[in-house]
Amino acid sequence: MSDIILEALKINKDFHDPVTVRVLTDINFSVDKGEFVSVTGKSGCGKSTLLYILSTMDTDYEGELLIDNEPVRTKKEAQLARIRNEKIGFVFQFHYLLNEFTVLKNVMLPGLKLNRYSEKEVEQRAMEKLKMLGIEQLALKNANRVSGGEKQRVAIARALINDPYIIMGDEPTGNLDKKNSEIVFDIFKRLAEEFNQTLLIVTHDQGFARRTHRIIEMEDGRIIH
Repeated sequence: MSDIILEALKINKDFHDPVTVRVLTDINFSVDKGEFVSVTGKSGCGKSTLLYILSTMDTDYEGELLIDNEPVRTKKEAQLARIRNEKIGFVFQFHYLLNEFTVLKNVMLPGLKLNRYSEKEVEQRAMEKLKMLGIEQLALKNANRVSGGEKQRVAIARALINDPYIIMGDEPTGNLDKKNSEIVFDIFKRLAEEFNQTLLIVTHDQGFARRTHRIIEMEDGRIIH
């Protein structure tokens, strides 16, 4: 069995507004289990468009995307939603926590949605993830009562709840100060190296990218490195 978790094969993407513009050209790469990969490039180079495709949110492209050796482009929306919830964990620049819920409940939500475990088990698993990230003491606080850096750690715990094959991040440190960016980087590094978690992180932070296992550099919709 291959250890490749994600593979992009000859992906091309056009925007039609009103003229056709090619935004991604001949994107080919794969990510192995336990790899910590960053995608970098100037603003507008196609990083976020690519992430949108890799996360199965956008299926309007040429080429093929394999997640866990399974082609996803032609799948129906309900199947894609299941793949997203089961196999992909997301960490965005903004944490998108629900303020009216506790930290614990926020982390539990994707687990409850997946419906693989009982509510009690999901709660236990959520507590484990919070402990792993050193924020279990925040479990019963409402999400709007914790600091920005803590919120991003809660968002990472939430991304981990279903034991995803891959965690995808879109500028996950873009909104954080240096200290909290370091904490998030160290968490990602630990996840890859201790827990064999696969990570694919879009970032413009060169210092962050340089310390990942591998950099995929983009320019004008192509991978140049």
